[in-house]
Amino acid sequence: MSAPGLTHLGASGEANMVDVSEKKATMRTAVAEGRVVMRAETLRLVLAGDAKKGDVRATARIAGIMAAKKTHELIPLCHPLMLSKVAVEIEPDEDLPGLRVRALAKVTGQTGVEMEALTAVSVACLTVYDMVKAADRGMRIEAIRLVEKSGGKSGDWHAEQE
Repeated sequence: MSAPGLTHLGASGEANMVDVSEKKATMRTAVAEGRVVMRAETLRLVLAGDAKKGDVRATARIAGIMAAKKTHELIPLCHPLMLSKVAVEIEPDEDLPGLRVRALAKVTGQTGVEMEALTAVSVACLTVYDMVKAADRGMRIEAIRLVEKSGGKSGDWHAEQE
């Protein structure tokens, strides 16, 4: 027995992995976003490809994809999923200044991919920070959130605009 709305908790509050064996496999997608705010000079360094550690956006994109595939190893009680697609986009935003990170995760399965999309964004942002921290230790990772999800029993959901 679980607390209302918290399917990972048993009757006495112990954490459990949710049993999804009776759920129907459906196409499920999730999109998450976040941003890394940095000094304008740091953004120019990233865009020029002059970071000492290499291509910041390409490396962060790959790190995000790899992280999504390992979400079940990082977040307790997440199910291992056979992801059919993970895409990570990293775009400059001079108004921040910084980089906007967006991730899409897809699966046909019995549970959603929200955590995979969120993990992809989080690790991509952390990778950006790691790659240019020598130039700008004051960078901020901000606004990581789920933007939308589709599929499953709860159907579609979209975040309110910021």
